[in-house]
Amino acid sequence: MSIGLPVYNGADYLAQSLDALLGQTYEDLEVVVSSNASDDGTDELLHEYAARDPRVRVERLPRNVGAAANHDVVLRRARGELFKWASADDLYAADLVEQCVRLLDEHPDALLAHSWTAAVDEAGTVVQAHEYPLLTNSRQASRRFRSMLLDGDHMPGALRSDDFYGLVRADVLRRVRPHDSFYRADHVFVSELVLHGRFVQVPDWLYFRRHHSGRLSHDEATVRSWCASLDPRREDRLRHPTARLVGEMVTGYVGAVQRSPLDAAEKRACLRALAQWGASRAARRLGGGDPGVPAEEYDVAPQRRDLAARVVAGQAAHP
Repeated sequence: MSIGLPVYNGADYLAQSLDALLGQTYEDLEVVVSSNASDDGTDELLHEYAARDPRVRVERLPRNVGAAANHDVVLRRARGELFKWASADDLYAADLVEQCVRLLDEHPDALLAHSWTAAVDEAGTVVQAHEYPLLTNSRQASRRFRSMLLDGDHMPGALRSDDFYGLVRADVLRRVRPHDSFYRADHVFVSELVLHGRFVQVPDWLYFRRHHSGRLSHDEATVRSWCASLDPRREDRLRHPTARLVGEMVTGYVGAVQRSPLDAAEKRACLRALAQWGASRAARRLGGGDPGVPAEEYDVAPQRRDLAARVVAGQAAHP
């Protein structure tokens, strides 16, 4: 299997992430890294890892092409039958890949496998976690899509759409439209994947998403700053006005449904769910916004928090 790690100036946490990925109990893997014209010491660190471990393959881009295109670079370079994207910020329990591979072997009709997500701070301390609430394991595609839109829309933003980092069957991943650069393009991308197959979850916290001041999130970014991080050309306000960046998100969802392998009835059900989602978002904006589910409702029990913290600490200390 292949792990694709696109990175831009990620030197602060990159070593911890690479240690966690290379320390996986499932060892038959490669880590394909693409440095997006980094200038903070990232490239030197990557070459050190590549010299020590032949499973690490490194490419440096001569200019910053944006996060969306860089994600596509590592996918194109990958050679495995299974693929997952990884972030240079995050941490991973040692058995994450092994558990996900096992689930895909046990469920040949499933497209993607992942685990529950916990959020950690700059020091690696667990600050937030949740049990996976979406119905993406349903055998009915429209139900999966509806849950992704409507149930996922009320989750804390930092924990939304983390199935993007799941383990996916590479042949299907290459058949869907590449990750785009409009607003919330990652949500649209994952929603398109769920139209092609079920997602299965390891019922434990094995993926640790790091929150830190240098990481851009949907909740903190403006529409333009988010899109510009995906593609620097989106900075142009004349060619890419905000209305267009948001409008492309909506048309992206519609296109995902239209391109899907579903029959006409299922496509209509998906479009009805999309209309309901749009109406819900409009109503919330007119009403002054929706705070969603309070983050504390996603806190794990103290003993589970301690266990997750120990897992993270172990990964951070991996030699």
